Amino acid sequence: MLSYYLLAPLNSVLNAVAAILLLAGFYCIRRKWVRAHRAFMLSAFAVSVAFFISYCFYHYQVGDVRFQGRGWVRPVYFTILISHVFLAAAIVPLVLLTLWRALNGNFRRHRQIAVWTWPLWIYVSITGVIVYLMCYQLYPPGYSRPIGAPALTAAAKHENSKFASWQILRYMGFNHACN
Repeated sequence: MLSYYLLAPLNSVLNAVAAILLLAGFYCIRRKWVRAHRAFMLSAFAVSVAFFISYCFYHYQVGDVRFQGRGWVRPVYFTILISHVFLAAAIVPLVLLTLWRALNGNFRRHRQIAVWTWPLWIYVSITGVIVYLMCYQLYPPGYSRPIGAPALTAAAKHENSKFASWQILRYMGFNHACN
């Protein structure tokens, strides 16, 4: 079975795909390609639902993942994260209402709310990818500096030495290599 630690990158891919579908849907409706717009937006909704299910399962299994960045990057990360979390919660009813109005043929009211829903939804999809990159790629769990950054101080090296390479392998789901 797939390790649930692979769900974090999968979640990022799903967010990126949702963003691409949202951009394609926007492009299509601007050109009055209504059928293509509908297909892209329904696909974006389906991908977002798949993301949400995967995200909930991942965090149920893993719990919280602490951001390891230090210095000026922490407030940048948490500003992005907090706006992402609050807007992600806010867009759920907006997306559902926007979708409901479109599926019921109430396109005037659909457009009225879509002008608010779409920018928030695209922001949440893009910042979801940014949060993943910052938390798992630039500052992966168990490290306190981005990949390629200058070497750590002696105190930071000592702090990070507590997280041995075998723990990293186990964290990534390679339990058989750690026994």
